[in-house]
Amino acid sequence: MRIGRPLVETLKKFVEKQPTSFHVPGHKNGFISGLPKELQGALPFDLTELTGLDDFHHPEGAIYEAEQLLAQTYGADRSFFLVNGSTVGNLAMIYATCKRNEKVIVQRNAHKSIFHGLQLVGAKPIYVSPEWDGETRTATHVSLSTLKEVLLLHQDVKAVILTSPTYYGAVSKELKQQIALCHELGIPVLVDEAHGAHLSASKRFPESALDVGADIVVQSAHKTLPAMTMASFLHIKSNIVDAERVNRYLRMLQSSSPSYLLLASLDDARHYVQTYSEIDASYFFEKRNQWIEALRSIQPLEVIEVDDPLKVLLRVPGYTGFQLKESLENSGIYPEMADVHQVLLILPLLKQGQNFPFAETRIQIKEAVASLKKREKTNVLSNPLKEIQKISIPEYSFDELADMETEWIPYVRAMGRVSAGMVIPYPPGIPLFISGEKITVSKLSQLEELIAVGAAFQGEIRLEEKLLCVVKP
Repeated sequence: MRIGRPLVETLKKFVEKQPTSFHVPGHKNGFISGLPKELQGALPFDLTELTGLDDFHHPEGAIYEAEQLLAQTYGADRSFFLVNGSTVGNLAMIYATCKRNEKVIVQRNAHKSIFHGLQLVGAKPIYVSPEWDGETRTATHVSLSTLKEVLLLHQDVKAVILTSPTYYGAVSKELKQQIALCHELGIPVLVDEAHGAHLSASKRFPESALDVGADIVVQSAHKTLPAMTMASFLHIKSNIVDAERVNRYLRMLQSSSPSYLLLASLDDARHYVQTYSEIDASYFFEKRNQWIEALRSIQPLEVIEVDDPLKVLLRVPGYTGFQLKESLENSGIYPEMADVHQVLLILPLLKQGQNFPFAETRIQIKEAVASLKKREKTNVLSNPLKEIQKISIPEYSFDELADMETEWIPYVRAMGRVSAGMVIPYPPGIPLFISGEKITVSKLSQLEELIAVGAAFQGEIRLEEKLLCVVKP
């Protein structure tokens, strides 16, 4: 396999010619840009599909070679660069495998883009709730026994959509068996692996869904690899899924004006994985473990390790994750996200010799914890996001909902009503209410708890007015 970055190299040679731009984009290689000088330096590389730079939607040159190397690096039959984030990958894999009114099994704690894809296609989802993990205090994965149960109840399922790792870094231990079970029935398994683009970099990391048999895997390269925001991968390794059908939907759904900055960063991120060695992994784990041990000396801070070594959870008993996040930000530390219990940190995938300010951040975290202890404590439920119902089917299909009238009502009176849209605590972007689902006492309790501790929401909710959008009786 070639060790190189064909797209990065092609762009560099092109820019070195100092070409005059009479083409889009309008900033003309940064000549008339008003952006800060630090950003203007990248604009000569913000090019379009010019002669010699290949065509993103019909690649034959540098982009084609870069995607070939991507597939080889990850062991896929075929791989694609995505410039519209993992969202477009999730949409494309659903369009390519699911049809209107077909049943699809969906992990309940999926990202909102999965639900949007199902709605756009008009599929009939069967939601399967994940197991609850008391250590991380998060919803994790669908169990093998639950998947067997739902497949027995619904023998006409056309696809199974799972998420691994979770946002919090939990990796399914039963994914290989689940995929094998589905394949015995001729059912493709689609995996949202947005947080697992780095898993193939080392044998010391958990196995990627692609390595255990998933048919399509979507990865956000920008989440854990050195790629720019919105830069993602889609991989296909399947005897069931038609790769050309996936490609056709990607051409429809992705931008016709792809960012070459994003494409170059994807080429670079792929190269980073390809050249990541076990020596690099040992260096990373040494730095990581030293830092974690140092954090554990800060009282009363709790440090929770998860399956994914790039993820670490921090808690301070008696305080919400939102309070801890605010205190950390005041000290200059910006976590990935917070929930009722904790904050989530994403560590850098270091190579040997790369330095990250671990020692300095320990001092800042210690200051944040000391500052937090001066604030009033908060009562926090032990498991406010725990799912109860293992298998659920919406009261109405997406098509039926499209023709129904809706109304806004106080959420305290919404019990037993059917949600007209999604209500999504964000981050992590996992819906609390889904279109067509009946609103239960348990879900309302979760909503009230999240509102009380300052969670942010997207979707069909008016927080200030305490209103939810529901289907009219």
